[in-house]
Amino acid sequence: MSFLEHLNPVQRQAVEALDGPVMIVAGAGSGKTRVLTYRTAHLLERGVRPESILALTFTNKAADEMKGRIAGLVGPASHALWMGTFHSLFARILRFECEHLGYHRNFSIYDTDDSQALVKSIMADKLISQQQFTPSGIRSRISHAKNSLVTPAEMLRRAQDLVSERTANVYDEYERRLHRANAMDFDDLLLKPLELFRKHHDILRRYQQRFRYILVDEYQDTNRVQYLLLQELAAAHKNICVVGDDAQSIYAFRGADIRNILDFEKDYPGCTVFRLEQNYRSTKNILGAADSLIRQNVDQIPKKLWTSNADGDQVTVDVCEDDREEGRRIVQAIEEEIRRHKLSLNDIAILYRTNAQSRVIEDALRRNSIPYTIVGGVAFYKRKEIKDLLAYLKVLANPLDNESLLRIINVPARSIGDVTIRRIKSVAAGERLSLFEALASPHLEGLLADRALRAVRQFHAMLSKYVDLKKQMSVSELARALVDDIGILRLLKEENTAESLARRENIQELISAITEFTDMHEGALLEDFLQEVSLIADVDTAEFGRNAVTLMTLHAAKGLEFAVVFITGLEEGLLPISLALDSREEIEEERRLLYVGMTRAEQRLYLSHARMRYHQGEMLVSLRSRFIEEIDPLHLAYRGRNGMTGRSTSASTRSHGAPVRRPKQLVASSGGFSSDPAPSEPMPRYEDESQEHTALRVGLAVTHETFGPGRIVALDGKGENARAVVDFVSAGRKQLLLKFAHLRAGS
Repeated sequence: MSFLEHLNPVQRQAVEALDGPVMIVAGAGSGKTRVLTYRTAHLLERGVRPESILALTFTNKAADEMKGRIAGLVGPASHALWMGTFHSLFARILRFECEHLGYHRNFSIYDTDDSQALVKSIMADKLISQQQFTPSGIRSRISHAKNSLVTPAEMLRRAQDLVSERTANVYDEYERRLHRANAMDFDDLLLKPLELFRKHHDILRRYQQRFRYILVDEYQDTNRVQYLLLQELAAAHKNICVVGDDAQSIYAFRGADIRNILDFEKDYPGCTVFRLEQNYRSTKNILGAADSLIRQNVDQIPKKLWTSNADGDQVTVDVCEDDREEGRRIVQAIEEEIRRHKLSLNDIAILYRTNAQSRVIEDALRRNSIPYTIVGGVAFYKRKEIKDLLAYLKVLANPLDNESLLRIINVPARSIGDVTIRRIKSVAAGERLSLFEALASPHLEGLLADRALRAVRQFHAMLSKYVDLKKQMSVSELARALVDDIGILRLLKEENTAESLARRENIQELISAITEFTDMHEGALLEDFLQEVSLIADVDTAEFGRNAVTLMTLHAAKGLEFAVVFITGLEEGLLPISLALDSREEIEEERRLLYVGMTRAEQRLYLSHARMRYHQGEMLVSLRSRFIEEIDPLHLAYRGRNGMTGRSTSASTRSHGAPVRRPKQLVASSGGFSSDPAPSEPMPRYEDESQEHTALRVGLAVTHETFGPGRIVALDGKGENARAVVDFVSAGRKQLLLKFAHLRAGS
């Protein structure tokens, strides 16, 4: 029996359409990898030479998996395929052709760290302040310019601020030094082949004739340079087959351009389009929920996913009081899943929008002895920026901690280099001082240059100030003041890259963790917090294992699948992220990101949001994500506080093609926020347990669900803006918005 018999009718048609431009729109869980594999095997079976097939993927893992499957279908003929990532295959071409561009074949390839080190060296030579302009930020801007085909001269002409001007100057020298070193960075591995093809048409024609069939996986993730390379290579034969899903285009921050897949039919008139719409992964309820969400997008290729799988459970929407309750709910659901459905921990994934969200979840899992592993990142307390700030706190707690001081002595950069550090160490050793004490030693005056000495003295003065202040301030106040003093949040904001903003969020989450710790532990000392963190780090290492819950960002989850998936933090400003709120295109990408997360689930899916969440050390009110409102309620089961459940029993009458109106009025309830719905849109109802504001008075003893017993010391505002200041026995003084506080009279 031919291996094509294993395909469904549409998959088989897509595999057999070998000539001319073909676009395969592969919905989530529709067998995309199988189609690519079988199409390549079918080409070989039809007599196409393997070396004339160029198959491009985005990961080596995907390429290796496909090669193995193809070999299983057609044997050793697959070994000669040109199959791999864009960067690896075009680097291979450059090894043959780079001399036409003035490079030797043994050119070096610089990774991100190498590139950043080169940028740093150039900045030092040009006397560009690395405190005012960070090397990582400059490198990121250079990379963005290169992938947008902007030259250093063009960047300088366009410069409208000092950052762009300095970047253009570094960029120009960066390119010269790369060439002088016979080196290319990752961006060059795609840019140089494009330059080669445009300058040497004879070389382009040779590769056009060689690669008679081109296959591209995850076409929605291609950037501008990859798009142009494919156009050049496919121009002669037009035998290009792209496979992708516009609904899973989630990497715009890396340069991916969704227009590449949306405009494929315009770029290749007369192309054949196949839609793989049968989903083999998820239940009807999960798929229906995801499909109703993604239909809200304007920029998309129309398709209707369906499945012959069972209906399955409705998608659970957990409405939580705060992020700590969200963590507890997830733990309870995991334990219930294992008990009722006999699942393993590695059948379960917890997804979130930002890495900073993992901290509360990790805490909840640890407290309940549930092992976990983090994919695409490291445990919260092991991230560099977190370890740096913890090192500051360790020095404040114990000035004799030399290792922690060495970690932070030039973080952020403060003109204390390796030579200066060596001389400080020498003075410390000679005088038998700690490094902290040596910073103030008069013997440094004859050893250090004025600039370095000034930086050392300022560093010592700042640390000394906080060593004294720790006796007068709470741990959370101390941490906030320290972070503000060293200016790390401002620097990361000015750097304004995806990486720097993520690091900034992590630092803000650490402040929240410290604030939460001091709220929960009356009279807590800095040493108490550091001890808890140290124990957490030890447990992290001990608990990692094969049978563990998987934690990762929504971006990292693409291409994976799990029996049970939790997606946390469905709140405005978090999902969708606050940076996307002013742009329809960015909101649509955030919606696609949630869609990707939802379609990772095979059997059960949980969505959760919190009414309040710690942010930058304060408990703030959150608004439920608009995306929850956009999901057909037929597929949802709401679960409020105290385990209350509301199930929708009729289909939504929403017009899925129209943009969804953001709710004007938000109604607070004990279960969470809900928009004021139209009568045709059934929403869950919860008992309103809120305290009547008029019954409150100064001096009244009250109880709060989270902070416990306390006494009202002040009242202010009216109606929606009514607030109370409550002095809690355990948590101290808090200002609360009454419509959300749910205070109960009596202690």
